[in-house]
Amino acid sequence: MSAYVNGKQYLQVTTLRMTPQLKILLTIIRDKNTKRNDFIFYADRINRLLVEEGLNFLPVREKKIETRTGAQYVGAEFVGKICAVPIMRAGLSMESSIREVAKRIRIGHILIQRNEETAEAMFFKEWLPDDIHERFVFILDPMLATGGSANVTIRRLKERGVKEEKIIYINLVAAPEGIEAVLSVFPGIRIITAEIDEGLNDRAYIIPGLGDFGDMYFGTE
Repeated sequence: MSAYVNGKQYLQVTTLRMTPQLKILLTIIRDKNTKRNDFIFYADRINRLLVEEGLNFLPVREKKIETRTGAQYVGAEFVGKICAVPIMRAGLSMESSIREVAKRIRIGHILIQRNEETAEAMFFKEWLPDDIHERFVFILDPMLATGGSANVTIRRLKERGVKEEKIIYINLVAAPEGIEAVLSVFPGIRIITAEIDEGLNDRAYIIPGLGDFGDMYFGTE
């Protein structure tokens, strides 16, 4: 389903259907009293839901097969290859979820760090497959705040020949400011998120948010 951000509808933004189960999962990972082991377990559950939703946007074609009963079945298969690109460090937390549902996926990485004084994204290094321009690319990053890291990553992918319409940016929690910052520059990509929060505070942190995702997931608080 499309999403409304600051009163404007964005067809390129998909939020997960807010079921009671998803609301419970989000409540657990947002709760400051949740222990790290529980945080990891329930964040991984949400990550898998997000990845499954992302796969729904890949093109498919008809495929006819024969079942074990000898009957014919008209099914489907994906068209094209996939590459996942976690934005290091926090994006690494989502890598296992995509490996669980996409058996032959290639994995690239990009290292971007946020300048805590300016909130700007600083690019350091990338590790991307040579044929990434031929693939659909899932960018993995749990938090979409200012959109700086996302924009840097998308720009690097486009420089490698990846088309915007083949890029899907997957995150757990997004700020309206980040969504608008990304789509104002790259309107052809798709964003998939579990929930859109109220906005950013004066330190460019998502509110209500859940704190530093990477610190909590990797135990470096």
